[in-house]
Amino acid sequence: FVGEFLTLMGIFQVNTWVALFATSGVILSAAYALWLYRRVVMGDLIKESLKSITDMGTRERVIFAPLVVMTLLLGVYPALALDVIAPAVENLVSNYNAALLDAGLGQVADAANAH
Repeated sequence: FVGEFLTLMGIFQVNTWVALFATSGVILSAAYALWLYRRVVMGDLIKESLKSITDMGTRERVIFAPLVVMTLLLGVYPALALDVIAPAVENLVSNYNAALLDAGLGQVADAANAH
């Protein structure tokens, strides 16, 4: 999703090697998740106690549907959430930079603002 892409783009601007390492981690974790999903969902039921469990009913589908829709919506179009939290993040960054300046670490604040 876009959240991982935004994080990796931020890392790439600071350190290319770390970004490549993190990207390989994302790819490996996706491959493992798909392998695990295939084994869990498509595998054979071994335990007899699990064979009596039924699929989702109407109530579970009604509860689950908004969660799926919001997850996909925010994954594809994260600006809905990012626009809401942007003022708070800007306030936190400005307070952090002010604290760095008060502590005499202006060069750290300047380096943080450069990225």
